[in-house]
Amino acid sequence: MLSYPNHHDNPFPFFYVNSAFTEEQCAALEGLFVDESDWQHRDGAFYRCSLKDVTESISASFQTEVLTRMRELTGLPLVNRIVVTAQRMLPGQVIGIHSDRPLLGYEIARLVVQLNKQWQTEHGGVLELFSSPQSEVVFSVNPEYNKAFGFLLNIDSYHGVTEVSQPRQTVVFNFWHAANTPELAAHIQALFANVHFSELPIALNSVAIAAELSLSEDITFRAGTAAIALQRWGYDEPTIVAGYQYSAGLSSANNHTPETYAAVLLADWIAYLYRDSFDLARWKILQRELEGMEMFTRLKPTWQLCVPT
Repeated sequence: MLSYPNHHDNPFPFFYVNSAFTEEQCAALEGLFVDESDWQHRDGAFYRCSLKDVTESISASFQTEVLTRMRELTGLPLVNRIVVTAQRMLPGQVIGIHSDRPLLGYEIARLVVQLNKQWQTEHGGVLELFSSPQSEVVFSVNPEYNKAFGFLLNIDSYHGVTEVSQPRQTVVFNFWHAANTPELAAHIQALFANVHFSELPIALNSVAIAAELSLSEDITFRAGTAAIALQRWGYDEPTIVAGYQYSAGLSSANNHTPETYAAVLLADWIAYLYRDSFDLARWKILQRELEGMEMFTRLKPTWQLCVPT
């Protein structure tokens, strides 16, 4: 399964396999397109295709085999959760350039398997990779039968599919990072429910006003969100101010007590994740900074979800 992968780093980390599965496995995947019910049709400005969740139609053993192999190929701590989607494109349909960045609780990796027999160049449906929405094509993957394409989702994983002149059948396996699960999403959304910056201590006012005069709204908004996390964890005013300053890039966290240091780092991370997306490189820094530290009681629920052991 997924033998002899060709790995690439440009324009973003990905690999492809020319012969992904056995004939029997491919036949089972082709069978997912026979039933005409439950398809969701997308006809947006740039995303035109039909989708269907087929997770329950794929055997647990096959899913486990694919998951195990994806852990090997990506080197990521993928959880025991897979969502599989059948995708069908009809003549005239196209998928525009987009990045599918991993928002809070979203998947981190995908495996796209093509099921198009006798594909010819004039049939279209080519998966194209870009370094930016405005760039020329950096790499192309033809939708040949049993060819698989795997990649990590990030803010710069720009890709699209050219217009098809023949029906195009694809099965997409979606995988979640252990540090960006739906459970974490529910936890963080509950933490930030009914956010009002007015609940922050008065001691933060002068710091926030000065920051807003020189920094972008995105930065100060995220810093305020980090301060809210510290407030709701029950930390005192100096810690809340320290968290705001750190998240806004106005100070470091190195001169604090171990608990304040850990709290400030975690607050900054979940504010970034809540307001932006899951950044694998940034998460690895957090993991390294917290490694070996005591897991303080009031931080434990968030800590365990953000940096699982």
